[in-house]
Amino acid sequence: MRRRHEDEADDHEIAELAALADGSLAPERRAALEEQVAASPVLAERLAEQLEAVALARTAADAVEAPPALRARLAAQGERREHRRRSPRRLVLVGTAAAAVGAAAIVLGVFTFRSTGEHFRAALGPTGLVPGAKGQATLTKSSSGWRVKLDATGLPRLDGGRFYEAWLRNRAGVLVPIGTFNEGRDVTLWAGVPPTAFTTLTVTRERADGDQASSGEKVLVGTVDTGG
Repeated sequence: MRRRHEDEADDHEIAELAALADGSLAPERRAALEEQVAASPVLAERLAEQLEAVALARTAADAVEAPPALRARLAAQGERREHRRRSPRRLVLVGTAAAAVGAAAIVLGVFTFRSTGEHFRAALGPTGLVPGAKGQATLTKSSSGWRVKLDATGLPRLDGGRFYEAWLRNRAGVLVPIGTFNEGRDVTLWAGVPPTAFTTLTVTRERADGDQASSGEKVLVGTVDTGG
């Protein structure tokens, strides 16, 4: 009987494909399943997904004691796979692979971002240069500094040596750069100074001309709400 949805595999098939991927499938079943996979593009695709998941799990488990640079690469790979994981396809890991995934989740969760829980927000308004622009920023303290998540609309994309740069400024007018970007959607910046002292957040238009000072071309301006 043909499956109701030809683009889906049932739970039993998914479990067997997972076992085939991590080497735990019984030998008497392996040859038959490999023949099925060879004859079915759908099953072949599902097996490829299982193999990828097993490879990630084993690599991440091996990285528990790995140096920071390797852990950072694994974290980036995990984020890309997390995006794909949001699709309705199911990944089933059995045996040692499942245990490795559990360890990997802990490792990546610890080393990707350590937040202290202290955070502030800032609403950004436009200037005369880009009247339709606006944005929101969340500043969260971590062991590495302050992570600034910025989401802005109305800013035209800048390329070809032109870009936006974000700054924090204190009452004395001291500017500290916190990162550059090309467009305002889902931007992550980092600051090494506290927003409780550097309470003004600005975004300027810049050009790669060798001059590290601010151009003064402000397109967004806001004040960090510190509750004071």
